[in-house]
Amino acid sequence: MHNGERREFKRVVLKLSGEALREEGSQDNISPPIVEKMAEQIKAAHQSGLEIAVVIGGGNFWRGASASNRGMERTTADYVGMLATVMNALAIQSMLEVMDVPTRVLSAIEMKNVAEPFIRRNAINHLEKGRVVIFAAGTGNPFFSTDTTAALRANEIGADVIFKATKVDGIYDSDPAENPEAKRYESLTFHQALSDQLKVMDSTAFTLCEENNMPIIIFDMMGEDMIRRALTGETVGSLVHA
Repeated sequence: MHNGERREFKRVVLKLSGEALREEGSQDNISPPIVEKMAEQIKAAHQSGLEIAVVIGGGNFWRGASASNRGMERTTADYVGMLATVMNALAIQSMLEVMDVPTRVLSAIEMKNVAEPFIRRNAINHLEKGRVVIFAAGTGNPFFSTDTTAALRANEIGADVIFKATKVDGIYDSDPAENPEAKRYESLTFHQALSDQLKVMDSTAFTLCEENNMPIIIFDMMGEDMIRRALTGETVGSLVHA
């Protein structure tokens, strides 16, 4: 995979943050217009024949780590966060299905009334049959982020790449909001990212990707049609590779 040329993918994992579903300044945790925009772009990429799995965070409802800092027992706080991701997954599924995109939510915590349990073979089967798969409830274990879920699931299902949608157009050597001279990387190796102490993903997720040569593309989802453009192979954001 080289920058400057169109990238060809067969199966991808798209990592979305929960906060992205909330409209700035709104009291609503989930904004239907935002979910609709996301779903339209996922649908457009899906229609190109791409196999798409989505991992969604729960930060618009709850953050386990910050709740535990305020006195709640960490394991319980993390389980509450996992349940928050299920709510977000169901919202995205509903919007995609309204648009006639067949979608399955696979939950790492069994919740048979609303989602299928996560079984690796079933996930791959759904993808091969042209369904969008949404992985909910994180890894099912406390102390692991949804970044780690994305890294784990991508490796389990044999994805080509992880797309991490953010509010920044890639990876910089320092915070571009604070340093106007910050340099943006078009591509860099896992080793570079580690030695320069660049915050790409949390360290568990990053190590999992590095050990299994799973490329990561960090891109800005806020621009017009950016999710579709990224998924369909346009050169966007920053690529981290072996």
